[in-house]
Amino acid sequence: MPPSRPDANPYSALPSRSFWRSAVAEPGAERISGLWTPKFAIAPADPVACFGSCFAQHIGQALQRQGFNWLVTEKPPRATPAQLRRAYGYGLFSARTGNIYTPSLLLQWLEWAFEIRDPPAEVWACGPRLRDPFRPQIEPSGFASVEELERLRALTLRALRKCVTGARVFVFTLGLTERWINSQTGHEYPLCPGTAAGRFDPDLHQFAPLDLDNTLGAMRAALDLMARANPDLRFLLTVSPVPLTATARPEHVLTASSGAKSVLRAVAGHLAETRTDTDYFPSYELITSPVFGGRFYDASQRRVTADGVRFVMDHFFRDLGAPSDPARTHGRSQRSAGPQGAEDLVCDEEILAAFGPRS
Repeated sequence: MPPSRPDANPYSALPSRSFWRSAVAEPGAERISGLWTPKFAIAPADPVACFGSCFAQHIGQALQRQGFNWLVTEKPPRATPAQLRRAYGYGLFSARTGNIYTPSLLLQWLEWAFEIRDPPAEVWACGPRLRDPFRPQIEPSGFASVEELERLRALTLRALRKCVTGARVFVFTLGLTERWINSQTGHEYPLCPGTAAGRFDPDLHQFAPLDLDNTLGAMRAALDLMARANPDLRFLLTVSPVPLTATARPEHVLTASSGAKSVLRAVAGHLAETRTDTDYFPSYELITSPVFGGRFYDASQRRVTADGVRFVMDHFFRDLGAPSDPARTHGRSQRSAGPQGAEDLVCDEEILAAFGPRS
């Protein structure tokens, strides 16, 4: 039998994007393309819901600018000034949940929204006003009563339920694996008690970071719950490229951040590979890859610049087959037409920086 041809192997028929030299080194950072092959189409008319970490705010707003149907099911009272809308959590995500950093927190919100579990009766006093432990920054001045707090939370739960049942695509940006829970009830807080509001109780408030199995299990359970409620729903997962503000682990924040993002990226990739209803968009790689030399972060080496957001969303729309419209994204000032910069995001986790040592 004659020997096999030298080029007759599994690599010989692969496309150019499969090789670093032809896909990365030769085109250079500015001309890299084809990082995402969408598993399902997203038409401009398709309702798209967006939730997750603060970076998820960019996606919904970019969809809206491009003429896509960003689904927002919880809107502010009429005649509310734009600045107040953002201060009170309207228009950041599809419903007024605030940041949802972990898959387990998303699952908790979904179980409340679909009445699988009841929200706890816990409230935090803040002078004469009250704070919602599960949306501690959603009302800057707090709530006047428990009844008001629960009534407005019920509106958000109904809005979240509408997002799941009414959307064609549900976008979720995974941000953290570190979390704090109530050791008696098991409920998860979006922020450590005693930071944005409340009082920290070491006997009650437990640091309970997610490991790989916990993260995968919670994310899968959240997707399964939504798929049961809306069998036609499709999921697009992303991972936030924003490093941790602080870590409660006994290690350096840089390694803690790397470890957390590795877990989240592995979970998102695994679910995209194993589920026909789930896809992954590489916003994380487009910002963090060494190919781009860190140029999409500001001087803090943490916040993503407006240019970085624009770069990510240009790839998103180009790979989706809907190229960015220069009149929308470049024709006017960054502030009025382009993607928002880091200073415009509402990131609950940022408050942790206030507790760090002063230089």
